[in-house]
Amino acid sequence: MASTARTPRVPAPDDAGLRDRARGALLGLAVGDALGAPAENLKPSEIRTRWGRITDYVTATPSGTDDTEYAIFSGLLLARHGSALTPAHVEAAWHEWIADRTEGPFRGAGFSERGTLENLRRGLAAPISAQHRHAWSDGLAMRAAPFGVFAAGRPAEAARLVAIDGSISHEGEGIHGGQAVAAGVAAAMTGAPVPVVIAAALAVVPDDSWTARSLRRAVAVAHRGERAVRRAVVIGGYPWTDLAPEAVALAFGAYAAADGDFEEAVLTAVNMGRDADTTAAVAGALSGATHGISAIPPPWACAIGPARGRCLPSMAGHHILDVAELLVPGEGGKWGAGVVLPGVLPSTSQPADSGGWAGRQSPLVGVDGEGRP
Repeated sequence: MASTARTPRVPAPDDAGLRDRARGALLGLAVGDALGAPAENLKPSEIRTRWGRITDYVTATPSGTDDTEYAIFSGLLLARHGSALTPAHVEAAWHEWIADRTEGPFRGAGFSERGTLENLRRGLAAPISAQHRHAWSDGLAMRAAPFGVFAAGRPAEAARLVAIDGSISHEGEGIHGGQAVAAGVAAAMTGAPVPVVIAAALAVVPDDSWTARSLRRAVAVAHRGERAVRRAVVIGGYPWTDLAPEAVALAFGAYAAADGDFEEAVLTAVNMGRDADTTAAVAGALSGATHGISAIPPPWACAIGPARGRCLPSMAGHHILDVAELLVPGEGGKWGAGVVLPGVLPSTSQPADSGGWAGRQSPLVGVDGEGRP
């Protein structure tokens, strides 16, 4: 059954603040990913035993995981094709930049990515490539924020585009989770209040879906704190933590519990455990889009450098903030002065071990006109 939720009135985005919110959304994703990575697959009690309550990075060299690298991958692909994105574009990029390359250890890939790659290497195409045992995972939700940034103020368009991306790797609840995140970020990019952001997410998924039911339960108890949110949606006893309905609901629950505050939202998600890197990445994208990059504590922001390529070697050297620059209008952005991108994706000249983004200009200064809406 299609969603019968009333489509919320999302304000038009403020062009002056669009780039700031884009940077906040995508850097917020990467910060949440890096903060949550050590707590992934842990219970709150295990987190407390190891660190007490996590309030900062707990590793000397924090970095993103597959969440950040796949978000960069999808964001660059979206920057290349814009609203003209098709499943064929996505499938070609998966082949050229992931499946047909010597992958090495391929650390950090989830079950949905492994299943997709196995299907693509067997010669299967979308949507058959998404038919595997983990098509309900949060692997699309973790890379959905760039679609909300691109379609700022247009939640339905963000949901449409992310479903095209997800048709290669996910189906059913896996698609719904990605759509909820993309639509929520698209609404947050306008500075919409938290209830409107949540309503925008619910409006693009079926009312009777697992994703919608879990999301509604999470936000209904969010005022009672993280324990209540966790109790409302976590599937007790289930061994895998990457269920899209659960992870997306935890992220929105953390966002609602914090009333959109970046630091509180991300730390709430981290300390709930489960798939903590993804839930914190989504909460960080939502709250970063709501308040802009200035909401991210500078020490957390400065720790995020270019992707190291630990999961996707082809993404080494790309910075998440370069993607933000490409996905918004204006000089240096998606619709700036045209620079033809080589191949399917643009490339940077930054080495994988280079320093943080602050103070340098994006080497990705534009794209060609393909996909201009």
